[in-house]
Amino acid sequence: MNGPAELLSLLVRRGATIAVAESLTGGLIGATLTSVPGSSAAFVGGVVSYATDLKERLLGVPGDLLAREGAVHPAVAAAMARGVRELTGAGYGLAVTGVAGPDPQDGRPVGTVHLALCGPGGRIWHRDLLLDGSREQIRVKTVNEAVGLAIGVLETNMREQSG
Repeated sequence: MNGPAELLSLLVRRGATIAVAESLTGGLIGATLTSVPGSSAAFVGGVVSYATDLKERLLGVPGDLLAREGAVHPAVAAAMARGVRELTGAGYGLAVTGVAGPDPQDGRPVGTVHLALCGPGGRIWHRDLLLDGSREQIRVKTVNEAVGLAIGVLETNMREQSG
């Protein structure tokens, strides 16, 4: 089973839903998930918050955090994940922020990526990456890593609950 289909299957089996908050991927995670037939059973939607001020206004990322660290930071990804989960009412919020290039942003090099997943009880799982490749390659790798993070969390949670 491919990653997006596997993620959606895990969510459906749990009776859970997911929403996405995307920056550098510009909607590519949502497009990838919705390319799977039947995705509406688990995918509720998302927010493409490419501009930094939208992260604050739409997703509730603290303005002082954005001012202090910029948009490319693990705590920003976590706040985006929490914000999209709360905004949409989804069981899980998956967020990505980073630098796809061609230029560095907020002092962070091209390929810097922060992923976060916010789940039940507001628990956060995260992954920080330094990816290589072209702008498009970084965006596609980010989608794959984000889907992989969510699959890993859901599989671990299912094992813990059944064991």
